[in-house]
Amino acid sequence: MTPTPEGLLSVWEDHTRYEFETRDVDATMATMVAAPYVNHVPTLAGGVGHDELKRFYKYHFIGANPPDTTLTPISRTVGADQIVDEMLFSFTHTSEIDWMLPGVAPTGRKVEVALVAIVKFVDGKVAHEHIYWDQASVLVQIGLLDPAKLPVAGVESARKVLDKTLPSNQLLGASWTRSEGRPI
Repeated sequence: MTPTPEGLLSVWEDHTRYEFETRDVDATMATMVAAPYVNHVPTLAGGVGHDELKRFYKYHFIGANPPDTTLTPISRTVGADQIVDEMLFSFTHTSEIDWMLPGVAPTGRKVEVALVAIVKFVDGKVAHEHIYWDQASVLVQIGLLDPAKLPVAGVESARKVLDKTLPSNQLLGASWTRSEGRPI
């Protein structure tokens, strides 16, 4: 029987609940195929296959997220065998977060970043996840990148995803100003 989009969504919601609320590695793995893989694209963190991914989840992800970690849904697209989930990922950097900030000591700073998960299903279970976020925005928010010296933004990136009325083109600076009043 082919899983319904609703069924896939239920599995995905269970999966994320086990990761971020109950922090149950075995329950998380039970939502996945026998040989899953996860790739956190900006840091190449994750795992391929059951044992590597379970090791990653157990020692570097599920138990390693700060206690105030939250996921706030922004948008979701559910297909026949794939979900694309756009979320606001928020936390206070009170512990080392191997998968997002490997080797970076806790700064105590609050971080809000837009995060996108592309989740593929096979036979109604999670087969793979590709997780994307703006690493420069995270690094600005914890103080490792200076936005005054680089074309990067901090928390403004996440807030703009939530509120389209916030200003656009701020990083374009003088280039944006020069185009004002020109024919369009």
